[in-house]
Amino acid sequence: MTRSPQVLALIPALNEAEALPTVLQGLAQAGISRVMVVDNGSTDGTAEVARRWGAQVVREPRRGYGAACLAGMKVLEEMTDPPDIVLFLDGDGSDEPQASASLVDPVRKRDADLVVGVRPKTEEGGGGVPFHARWGEALIRSGARILHGVEFSDLGPFRAIRWEALQALEMDDVNWGWTLQMQLRAHHSGLGYLEVAVPHRRRIAGRSKVSGSLRGSVMAGLKMGVVLLRELRAR
Repeated sequence: MTRSPQVLALIPALNEAEALPTVLQGLAQAGISRVMVVDNGSTDGTAEVARRWGAQVVREPRRGYGAACLAGMKVLEEMTDPPDIVLFLDGDGSDEPQASASLVDPVRKRDADLVVGVRPKTEEGGGGVPFHARWGEALIRSGARILHGVEFSDLGPFRAIRWEALQALEMDDVNWGWTLQMQLRAHHSGLGYLEVAVPHRRRIAGRSKVSGSLRGSVMAGLKMGVVLLRELRAR
């Protein structure tokens, strides 16, 4: 009998102790039992909360979204039973775990190697994503179309990818260019790519490290701009 592909949810987290229980409970309800939380230097007990809810905890004190994801990948590479599919989502509760199946199922069925969740584009429907963050992302997506010839509807973190495909991308961005780099490398590598609509809600607690301030959004946009140029040169 062919075994069902195994899924692991990887959650980079920085000071998300208040939101994590809701996220982890939602994943369990969605049937995802393997969860890895990468504590990216939290000071609020994020790691302890994650362990209490049954998640594997990896510590990555070097700050950066990509650094946390890479630390999680390093642990996966050392496993004797790595997952077949990795589901990425945020630990702040803005991504809806119940929508995980819409991302994972196309990868399970081999209809795609990478599936990216597309959030609503209005502030009301998009869970309060502010205008400056949506505008900045739209600018980066335009850059991807002009420089790389690919049209992306979103660069959000909620996504599922086949583990072997993720390894083949040789990801190395340590900051906020991670999601863009993954999509660009998937495009240039010829991986099967799919976008699906997903709900998005306001974070449960705290303020976003990126969209929570104009400065954060500008810094993330600059980083993504660097990734656009660097990946063009890498081709």
